[in-house]
Amino acid sequence: MGVFDKLQAILSKQAKGGKVDVNKRFELLKEAISGTMSNFYMARDKQSDEVIGLKIGIREKVEHFESRFVGLKKPAEGEIAIKFSHPNVVKTLEHGRTTENVPYMVMDYVKGLGMHIMINTNNHLLGENRLEMIEQSAMALKYVHDQGYIHRDICPRNFIVSPDGQHVKLIDFGLTLPATADFMQPGNRTGTPKYMSPEVVRRRPTDHRLDIFSFGVTAYHLYALQYPWPGEDMTGKAALAHDTVAPVDIAECCPKINKLLGRLIMKCLEVSPDARPQTMEEVVREIKRSRVTDK
Repeated sequence: MGVFDKLQAILSKQAKGGKVDVNKRFELLKEAISGTMSNFYMARDKQSDEVIGLKIGIREKVEHFESRFVGLKKPAEGEIAIKFSHPNVVKTLEHGRTTENVPYMVMDYVKGLGMHIMINTNNHLLGENRLEMIEQSAMALKYVHDQGYIHRDICPRNFIVSPDGQHVKLIDFGLTLPATADFMQPGNRTGTPKYMSPEVVRRRPTDHRLDIFSFGVTAYHLYALQYPWPGEDMTGKAALAHDTVAPVDIAECCPKINKLLGRLIMKCLEVSPDARPQTMEEVVREIKRSRVTDK
């Protein structure tokens, strides 16, 4: 976008009280994909003529989530995401509110497949790229934690894998919160049920280690193409098993998995946060170590 275009965009937003008419500014190129809190579109920005990712909040979901934090200075998703700059995290270019008074975000458009689609179809690219995908996903989450946030919805749906299977990006921060005491109180049971940690399911106090549990489920799912717990229930009831039913050891499903990596994944699934790896730095370190040893 040139200087004139940027100035025009700023003046246009000021004229509307800082709000953007997305129907006038963007040409939608692909139908919406529904996320946790928003609809995502591939779109053309008419001001810059660039293809971008456009995320528009779903009013009811956003308002319900925000109502949990009345009286707290909770940052919007766009305020959080625009601070991030990491090779494994999608770049947010702009955020604000639409003329319909719902949040929107403009992001780099990332070509590729959702990791969940690759798992569901047992995509051929998984075979030789699983470890690379897991390591890059772990580095993305470590970065989010290092910036002082808890993601709260780590699952394959929130990672995009490049067409060659070599690059992974974390793309969604709709439930992300600051890792501070006010936002770690009991009661915030949000996330994707099959990946929820027991402390979230049981409405206990939480911290960044809830993400480590969800990462463990994601890694298990990527390798085994099934969940750690038996059953087809995908609702919140299924998550109640996460501290009452022992997960199937990944070594039983994937006998050829690196032993160190398998133990790491199972450790992430421990019921008690104290029994899990304590930081994503530790997780990343062990993943890297699994490249050279299984002990």
